[in-house]
Amino acid sequence: MYNEERALFTAQDILVRDSEFDVGESPLKHSTDVETSGVIFKGKYPIWYSSNVNVHNTVFDQGARAALWYTNDLTITDTKYHAVKGIRRCRGVRLENVEFTDGPETLWDCSDVSLKNIRVKGDYLGMNCSDMEIDGLYLDGKYSFDGCRNVTMKNSVIIGRDAFWNCENITIENCKISGEYLAWNTKGLTFINCEIESLQGLCYINGLVMKNCTFRNTTLAFEYSSVDIDINGSIDSIINPLGGIIRVDSIGELILEPERVNVKATRILLK
Repeated sequence: MYNEERALFTAQDILVRDSEFDVGESPLKHSTDVETSGVIFKGKYPIWYSSNVNVHNTVFDQGARAALWYTNDLTITDTKYHAVKGIRRCRGVRLENVEFTDGPETLWDCSDVSLKNIRVKGDYLGMNCSDMEIDGLYLDGKYSFDGCRNVTMKNSVIIGRDAFWNCENITIENCKISGEYLAWNTKGLTFINCEIESLQGLCYINGLVMKNCTFRNTTLAFEYSSVDIDINGSIDSIINPLGGIIRVDSIGELILEPERVNVKATRILLK
């Protein structure tokens, strides 16, 4: 067991196995070429300003807040993460089989990110990240992926309002998303084979493309958005799209207000 602050400060080319870092802060700060396996971190800021870090079969306890910041070439596999504000301002992040049980404000301002088979409970996941590849995410949390760029997401589930606000160049495939006010103020957003549930979702979007998608319990969609949409089945209501084309079997309520938008700019084809 390591108890002292900065226990392995500036460590290089080291394997830490079956160990416990108690409440002492910053045990692996400024480390390089580090691997952990079977380790428990209990104190704050365990790995900062580091590079080439491989974390495997490790536990970040509730006290290990802000665990991984300012670190490049970071790989985390088969790990339980119970602390807040994890992983910020990192480059080259690879996460696989990781569970964040209490993870608000995690994964901020990171680039070159790969997530595979990840479970997260917590708000504000993934703020201001870029160049992300996501496969198999289950997220229960609000305000996720705000301000992100160049993201592909597949085979995932998001439950929570205000996902993908203020984003650019986003592709989402084979996913289920449920939450109010989905993806406002975003540019270049594509959904393929997705299921969407949202109140007043997909509004204020420049370049919304949807292919082979379904909607349930979705009202007041597409307001002030430019669209190219193919919907399987029906949608409850649509309000004032800016322009484009909508292909759909049926619409419960269509609201087009000529004093707000050019109603002739949108073609609606009932299949």
